[in-house]
Amino acid sequence: MSEMQPSVLVVEDEPAQREILTYNLEAEGFRVIGAETGNEALMLIEEERPDVILLDWMLPGTSGIEICRQIKMRPDLRMIPVIIISARSEEIDKVRGLETGADDYVSKPYSILELVARTKAQLRRSRPATVGERLTYADILLDSETHKVFRGEHELKLGPTEFRLLTTFMEKPGRVWSREQLLDRVWGRDIYVDTRTVDVHIGRLRKALSRSGGKDLIRTVRGAGYALG
Repeated sequence: MSEMQPSVLVVEDEPAQREILTYNLEAEGFRVIGAETGNEALMLIEEERPDVILLDWMLPGTSGIEICRQIKMRPDLRMIPVIIISARSEEIDKVRGLETGADDYVSKPYSILELVARTKAQLRRSRPATVGERLTYADILLDSETHKVFRGEHELKLGPTEFRLLTTFMEKPGRVWSREQLLDRVWGRDIYVDTRTVDVHIGRLRKALSRSGGKDLIRTVRGAGYALG
């Protein structure tokens, strides 16, 4: 389902460049969000929590480097991979970019194919299930390609919503997700669902996970939400 589609924020002030990137990333299955300035980017990062950020160094107003620094200073955002795109190909600039916390650095003119490949490589780290990786936690194995889940020797029968919930938890074990964040990630932003629905599906997921006698690994964090482990 599309709401598990990985999202990438493209921060680029040249419309032609932005369009080419958007076209190619969408062809690879990404949901693309575009921004022209650093301030717009910061607002969108807050609202959308993209999975990967492609950030042009030379932006009007606040530079890409400064935006990267601000993202990486915040504990709730610093896990989002940032790829800096820059017309500056000097070694010193590359070092500066990486020192501000960028996860990768690509010089212009770049190959679109290479940039898409690097975006996918960062995504593999931040949301492995979207690129067909297998996820494991304790004795649970989730295969995102075949949509199968095993706990020990037993294959678990999960509905599509429970599968997406478990995927979200297993991509970031230990992270506490609020009900609103789970609604955005699992049901999608445009669908109106009551937060109580989250509790119902968490209940179903718990039941399915402990059907073969394993202990309950989903933690309820009072006043905050849910976490795996």
